[in-house]
Amino acid sequence: MTNEGETGQAPENVVLCEGRGLKQLLEAGMAWLDHNHQAVNALNVFPVPDGDTGINMLLTMRSALDEIADDESRHVGKIAQKVAHGALMGARGNSGVILSQIWRGFARQIEDLEAFGAREFAAAMREASDTAYKGVVKPVEGTILTVIRQAGEAAETAAQAGDDLTETFGKVVSRCHQAVAETPQLLQVLADAGVVDAGGQGLTLILEGMLRRMRGETVQVDLQLPAAAELEGAMLVHVAEGRYNYDVQFVIKGYDLDTPVIRDKIDSMGDSTLVVGDSNTIKVHVHVDDPGIPISYGVSRGTLVDVVVENMQEQFQEFVRTRAAAEASPVQLLEKPQVEPGQIAVVAVAPGPGLASVLESLGVARVVSGGQTMNPSTEEIVAAMEEIGTDKIIVLPNNKNIIMAAKTACELSGKQARTVPTRTVPQGVSAALALMPDGDLDAVAEAMAEAATEVATGEITTATRDVELNGVKVQNGHYLGLADGQICFAGPDVAEVIRETLDRMEVEDRELLTLYYGTDVTSQDANQTAALAQEWYPHLEVEVVHGGQPHYYYIMSAE
Repeated sequence: MTNEGETGQAPENVVLCEGRGLKQLLEAGMAWLDHNHQAVNALNVFPVPDGDTGINMLLTMRSALDEIADDESRHVGKIAQKVAHGALMGARGNSGVILSQIWRGFARQIEDLEAFGAREFAAAMREASDTAYKGVVKPVEGTILTVIRQAGEAAETAAQAGDDLTETFGKVVSRCHQAVAETPQLLQVLADAGVVDAGGQGLTLILEGMLRRMRGETVQVDLQLPAAAELEGAMLVHVAEGRYNYDVQFVIKGYDLDTPVIRDKIDSMGDSTLVVGDSNTIKVHVHVDDPGIPISYGVSRGTLVDVVVENMQEQFQEFVRTRAAAEASPVQLLEKPQVEPGQIAVVAVAPGPGLASVLESLGVARVVSGGQTMNPSTEEIVAAMEEIGTDKIIVLPNNKNIIMAAKTACELSGKQARTVPTRTVPQGVSAALALMPDGDLDAVAEAMAEAATEVATGEITTATRDVELNGVKVQNGHYLGLADGQICFAGPDVAEVIRETLDRMEVEDRELLTLYYGTDVTSQDANQTAALAQEWYPHLEVEVVHGGQPHYYYIMSAE
């Protein structure tokens, strides 16, 4: 960056930004988002424990910066191009995909520039906005799209008035804050939930962090986990070496984490236990026979980073997918379905090992681990597609927040790829049943999309705040039922919530009910729930399957 005034002073009044300067700005933007991403997660419209916009945008930014980690180029256009590619491949969730499109448009506008000033920055912000809008089939105002559009407009106005780059950036950030505050006026669901748009807030934080760097202000965050001796309330347990087969290490990032509780749970799984941290970051080390058990538990408590499994022959994703939970019916390990060249193969996303096994039993060739709070990246989906020895692929995202990443993966892949936009795992299961490997790709995709509409989905979780949505009064800590993605009932009695949710799913007109139970439910409890459902609806055939998903006690499928 080049600034007016004497060298050695705080970088105020920046007039030009070259490659290394852009890298510094983006690092600061990511750090500021990292410092505040939990607040962004909390802006989830639904009061459920799976708000993930902040972490999705953060992981997307990390992927973007990984692309330029060792690049010290002064050419700002080349740096921006690498950032855009990294963001695209690492995009997670709808917010991450839109963020990657913003950087794509920004980079396209300045690709030939050695450096940019206020006018070039304004043009790049306008192109970023246009590209983001084009990337969404049905753009909705009151979202991150509104914020980037108003940011571009503010940049153009400031640049035309002769403001330098810092002044222009300042007016952009100010307009972003205003745009975010106004999102509930544009989108009724935000007003009903009493929140602003999370994606817009995340983008504002990134730009604000960049501005703070330009002004020489701190972003007040240490991206490295502190040493154990520095952690307040650190807990350390060391047991003599045992005969466990795998050494598992990871970092849990979350909110209000309880180190002693997590330590006790991890220690019960194996030996050589180390659990140290604070309420936001906990480092875990343990020796176990099944790496999937501590990893899945960690996912249920927060977001995992820096996962390491030693002496493991397969990738982490495979372990999460195939492990059998304690107190649950064993998940049978299945051989991956064999796909011949020219046949149609399916890649699907699943949030738990039991759900993954169900999909594999129906012929899904690759299952990508993911779901709420753990959206897979575009690159992970592309990698799964590339592993399969055929050029015809159908992707089942099985979550509304993964659909955009799935579509982007299909566009990036060199194969003939289609996305069937399944929004729930039961929809994915129903779609997989319609797979005809030797059929016409488009016809099969259409048939699978039609099959997905024939199933009703219910979900039971816990409310994370007080709110009234869809005419339902929700209290923090109460059980919460969703029917086909919409809140339908809440209360302190889980059985009552389940029955009301089943009613909203119109199971009276269905024949088969499948209960996929999660990590916080025992097989005994699940069977008792199935017995209740059979009592309430005697005509139904009720099945119980271990799903292994975090956060949701039950995912219910009615066919």
